Amino acid sequence: MRKPFLLFICCLGCISLYGQDLDSLLVDRDDRNYSLRIFSNFKVNKFNITDSDSKTKFVPNNRYGLGAGFANKKIIIDIAINIKNPNKEKTSRFDLQGTTILKNKNYVKIFTQVYKGFNVKNDFDEPTVFRGDIRSVSVGLNYLYTFSDIEFSYSVLKAGLANKNYDNVFITGGIGAFGSFDYFSGNPSILSETTSPYYNEQADVKRYKGLSFGVLAGFISFFKLSNNISATLNVMPGIGLVDKRVQLQDDSFKPSDPMLYKLDFLVGLSYNLNRYYVSLTYNNGIYSTNLDYGNNYLLNLTKAKLAVGYKFGNRK
Repeated sequence: MRKPFLLFICCLGCISLYGQDLDSLLVDRDDRNYSLRIFSNFKVNKFNITDSDSKTKFVPNNRYGLGAGFANKKIIIDIAINIKNPNKEKTSRFDLQGTTILKNKNYVKIFTQVYKGFNVKNDFDEPTVFRGDIRSVSVGLNYLYTFSDIEFSYSVLKAGLANKNYDNVFITGGIGAFGSFDYFSGNPSILSETTSPYYNEQADVKRYKGLSFGVLAGFISFFKLSNNISATLNVMPGIGLVDKRVQLQDDSFKPSDPMLYKLDFLVGLSYNLNRYYVSLTYNNGIYSTNLDYGNNYLLNLTKAKLAVGYKFGNRK
């Protein structure tokens, strides 16, 4: 029962909606807008622990996927299979990231990522090792209210239809809010016996939990570069407060610095022909906070997708 439910949630996460009511949200009555697509994606949840002298990175395996989907002007549904390298340790993962524009002025992004199994890399020449016990959970929502109507749809851009009925340049700014929950853990801690000597005792974290809320601002843009090429660029920095808890092997503490800093950006490019289109998007979210005692934590959430589609319908 669990797997079908997760598959259903994944499908919902790939849906991009645009319109004012249920019919306009879900139904596209123009058969020329329908297409089938194949795609490759890249998804990763990675994090760093750093101090003034050292840096340790926790990077998952099997970050790539292949899949197929269906698209029209109102909706995109993509389903992918995660590619696993038989020569590498497997990262267990559930990764949902979705973006939508609601009622012309509301940009919403959600993500839920649960990863277990990370390569532990460093900048002080200790060998890279895979740790199957390290787990990371990230859940969040970003919301931006724009000062003017958003005059394009992400479904339209990603489905190779964005060159029609739009101005050559569109830019709007806005303000909004975000919230997130972040967690990571290791057994007995995230640092090993060979890497922990490079840090102080408070960096050898067994478990971290952070619940944050904050404000953000930014802009959303669309550019028609030629009759066949269009692009989008979004940048949204934010600042917030985070309630943090750090558990060590023999102790625990609450970091005194409550600040969290974030930056989200998205870059998209679409090449559209009569029957075919190519769409490329790259989305990155960066969250940074201080763990006290000279230690810092950085979370990096990345999603990229390259899709090639074939459009149906009468195209005389």
